[in-house]
Amino acid sequence: MSRLHVVSGKGGTGKTTVAAALALALAAEGRRTLLVEVEGRQGIAQLFETEPLPYEERKIATAPGGGEVHALAIDPEFALLDYLHMFYKLGSAGRALKKLGAIDFATTIAPGLRDVLLTGKACEAVRRKGKDGRFVYDSVVMDAPPTGRITRFLNVNDEVAGLARTGPIHNQAQAVMRVLKSPQTAVHMVTLLEEMPVQETADGIAELRADGLPTGGVIINMVRPAVLDHEAVEAVANGQRTAVAKALSQAGLGGARRGGMAERLVDPLLEQAREHAERVALERAQRAELTGLGLPLHELELLTDGIDLAGLYRLAADLRKQWPA
Repeated sequence: MSRLHVVSGKGGTGKTTVAAALALALAAEGRRTLLVEVEGRQGIAQLFETEPLPYEERKIATAPGGGEVHALAIDPEFALLDYLHMFYKLGSAGRALKKLGAIDFATTIAPGLRDVLLTGKACEAVRRKGKDGRFVYDSVVMDAPPTGRITRFLNVNDEVAGLARTGPIHNQAQAVMRVLKSPQTAVHMVTLLEEMPVQETADGIAELRADGLPTGGVIINMVRPAVLDHEAVEAVANGQRTAVAKALSQAGLGGARRGGMAERLVDPLLEQAREHAERVALERAQRAELTGLGLPLHELELLTDGIDLAGLYRLAADLRKQWPA
């Protein structure tokens, strides 16, 4: 059973929203989840309508059934200070390095080190146990970088190979990879039923598989309802003009005679119906592409009023129904 859930997706697909909803879903019935942000955008704080997250784990929500969602915005500079204190006991000397700008310099010139620190913090939370010997968190959810960078971000072994072949940094990377390539981890992709996001999802999953990283599920976000059923879509495609005019007339929108109100409404309605039919056909084709990836598919509806805290809980409830127990 996976305990680290890495959520990625093309920009604009709503991966941060899905990560937050997944954290709530996994925290239901008394469980504890840690929601981790690594890109410094404070998107989690905005979704949960709270203050910007500091570099410390903080409870931000209560899930149905009394569970808890804690959150952490991982800052690479602070993570490096933690690392220096843990392995080298630098303490105040490490803070002095930060003031001098050495920490920022190190994480800038060595992006592989930065990724080790970010992923390492999340993996530490996965492994952490309390005094009672039980895991502190039942699940850890990471709002990860977009699809185009996710494989490189997670494959920290390759990233630090030229930086350190031995020593604490190398050992840290090895420990991180043991978690990331184990059954404890699942990388989920968020997509829309559109050609570019679906193609990026397929490419990202292929890269993950090629590097031996564990894939989880595909979450189709912002799914719009199909207003017309299959038969109605076929009827539109065949241009049932007379039938539409008759239906409008029966609905009291004027007679179906030429030039009447019902007659004038036929063309605009048929055009809208054609556009809808084209979208339904496109989405059907994209869903088939995703099905062919051989991963579990989960769907979340489009919330037309936007995402607020109530909407986030609504998505979490929907996701919880679809997620394996």
